Amino acid sequence: MFFIDVLWSLFPLYFFRSERDSLSETESILQVVPETMVASSSTILCNASESDLCRDDSAAFLLKLVAIASILLAGAAGVAIPLIGRNRRFLRTDSSLFVTAKAFAAGVILATGFVHMLAGGTEALNNPCLPEFPWSKFPFPGFFAMVAALITLLVDFMGTQYYERKQEREGADPSDEQLGIEQSPGIVVPVVAEGGDDDDKVFGEEDNGGIHIVGIHAHAAHHTHSHGSCDGHQKIDIGHAHGHGHAHGGLELGSGARHVIVSQVLELGIVSHSIIIGISLGVSQSPCTIRPLIAALSFHQFFEGFALGGCISQAQFRNKSATIMACFFALTTPIGIGIGTAVASSFNSHSVGALVTEGILDSLSAGILVYMALVDLIAADFLSKRMSCNFRLQIVSYMMLFLGAGLMSSLAIWA
Repeated sequence: MFFIDVLWSLFPLYFFRSERDSLSETESILQVVPETMVASSSTILCNASESDLCRDDSAAFLLKLVAIASILLAGAAGVAIPLIGRNRRFLRTDSSLFVTAKAFAAGVILATGFVHMLAGGTEALNNPCLPEFPWSKFPFPGFFAMVAALITLLVDFMGTQYYERKQEREGADPSDEQLGIEQSPGIVVPVVAEGGDDDDKVFGEEDNGGIHIVGIHAHAAHHTHSHGSCDGHQKIDIGHAHGHGHAHGGLELGSGARHVIVSQVLELGIVSHSIIIGISLGVSQSPCTIRPLIAALSFHQFFEGFALGGCISQAQFRNKSATIMACFFALTTPIGIGIGTAVASSFNSHSVGALVTEGILDSLSAGILVYMALVDLIAADFLSKRMSCNFRLQIVSYMMLFLGAGLMSSLAIWA
């Protein structure tokens, strides 16, 4: 077929040439042959399911079984450690060890979004097998990533509002009446009472030191404000000499709702790209491709699972719900590998449909992961009062953040 294309391209050169053209006959031949070779090889590549280079179906199948076991164990271990360790002092979600480990996991997720998913989406949507219009006329990968990040922001905001209102409604049940607290439909701003025996008590403050705002019982250990001083970062700073108190109901007292939304949206982003990378591994019949992917994906799933497990633990789901979410995460990539293995014989990774689907989903996943890593994992911890008041924790957390991002980025060399 290649020789036919070459002869057909050279046909006008020999039968319709002029004297002037005969002088450049050699140059014309040298131009036609390489161009035809490129076009033919591109056509063959787009019509073939995979190159025969390093192809070994039986060895690839055994490696896929190893990948399923390795990735399943790594993901299950990663998501289980924070859930099991929340009752252990050194692995509790408020411990310094957990904060630094979560910073490392956040770096892994950030690098996954930028270096792996967005790069994979760009490669797929810029593939020469796709038609030039519209895929070469607009930077679709970045656009889809941006849209995904904005939609995640919208879901994040709306979900937080929903759960805060739900907590407010549930806070009006009779179980709270025994505490002698009257519910209010809005946020109660604490003010210093003047006169009487309760000069040091803020309106809405309970006898045990907590504050009741928007139906949420917030305790002093979790909600702090100290006007630039770290001395009181573990107590509520209210009733100062300048005569006012502060209650951050929207940002801090709703942290329970935030953790619920963060855990669910993070799982959505992780699962969406886990199924894609699982299918990508499953359809491959090349042991040279699968071997490095096993190590990379096991490392990646372990720390993604750790970050997700930490968010689930902070959200304080019931054991049944937490177990379902953990199992769903751990099983997603192995299920994707199984699906890819089942369709490997008829799947063409260079077809237009496969490339467009892979590129769009990779780009969307990248946008979700980058948003979650920067906003709900990194910013939430690194801009907190606890971090700003602990210089040693700052140094270690930043080192772990850059280390996680660097290690995950370096895996792109092999996978």
